[in-house]
Amino acid sequence: MTLDLRRYLDCAATTPVLPEVQAEIQRVDREAWANPSSLHGFGLAAAEQLERSREQIAGLLGCSGQLIFSSGGSESIHLALQGSAAELWDQQSNPPRLLLSAVEHPATEAAAQQLQRQGWTVERIPVSPQGLIDLDALRHHLARPTQLVSLIWGQSEVGALQPLQEIGDLCREAGVLLHVDAVQVAAQRPIDFDALPIDLMSVASHKLNGPRGVGALLVREGIKLRPIQSGGGQERGLRSGTEPVALIAGFAKALELLQVRRFKDGQDPMPSLRDRLLSAVLQVPGLQLTGPDPRAHPKLRLANHLSLLVRAADGRPLSGRAVVRELSRSGYAISSGSACSSSRAAGSPVLEAMGIDSHWSASGIRLSLGYWHTESDLQDIPEALRLAIASVAAD
Repeated sequence: MTLDLRRYLDCAATTPVLPEVQAEIQRVDREAWANPSSLHGFGLAAAEQLERSREQIAGLLGCSGQLIFSSGGSESIHLALQGSAAELWDQQSNPPRLLLSAVEHPATEAAAQQLQRQGWTVERIPVSPQGLIDLDALRHHLARPTQLVSLIWGQSEVGALQPLQEIGDLCREAGVLLHVDAVQVAAQRPIDFDALPIDLMSVASHKLNGPRGVGALLVREGIKLRPIQSGGGQERGLRSGTEPVALIAGFAKALELLQVRRFKDGQDPMPSLRDRLLSAVLQVPGLQLTGPDPRAHPKLRLANHLSLLVRAADGRPLSGRAVVRELSRSGYAISSGSACSSSRAAGSPVLEAMGIDSHWSASGIRLSLGYWHTESDLQDIPEALRLAIASVAAD
């Protein structure tokens, strides 16, 4: 079967590397391939390229503080939480508290569990049936001993965009450090880090048509971190290991092209394309939207994102994973949830946190669009979904 990019609807998992980005990676591999920590001319050329890329990415993301390169979103999240936690505990004698939403990414949950083993208290703030954080509950829990909040800005499984301004203002008033997982959001809207009421932000290249294996942590001026990976002291001593200069240059190129492709003139064509697809797929019997309805609340959902529950004609829940596999036979690529938890056979903890019954929590599917999609590319999707649901229901 020939793979057709027009049938790839799993961009919340990863995106194809743009040809211009591949060309930039190859150029840097030819011209600046040496170790940027070396003091000879070859190393200095690599170091110069590395800092040019750092300056470019920081400028495009509006960051005047530190920008620390990592292997991707998961590592950035761990550095944000574990690196800041070590400093925060030194400032008080009692065990501090970390607050999360109930719908965090598995990487954040894993970092939180490590802090818990070190003596931190971890509390999860409930969310609404649309996946939006309960601001009253957050406000109540921001009192001491809370020292740190980590929040997923754009929920990868159900598309909910958290009200970041309100959350950040509450954290500022309480004097609590705020880390934001912006891995999904960075590909969907312009970001001005300095203008946001946050202290730390994680991003990843592969969500925005850049290479896999590289990401960054943005750190507001004055925020202190400790390294979680020791060695040669690269990245201002916060992330040891020789930097992948060519991949970082590809990351910078992808972010540059994103501004032109998606955000020029302040108009993004993706939401209207997504909304037309949503209206069409909801005509298919057995599909129900999860997360915020973008037609009623356009600012509360990722621009390229749809998530649905799947049921048979007789009303029984169907396996989202089975529907994904059935669609794959027709060349379509979608997801049954977060790609980083795709091995989980049980129901989705995100859906359960939103109050969806456990009988339905394994019935979620996700469609996430790319910049290349057109309306004609998407017109066959409703029928493909109808056929896949019928096939799975008949098994």
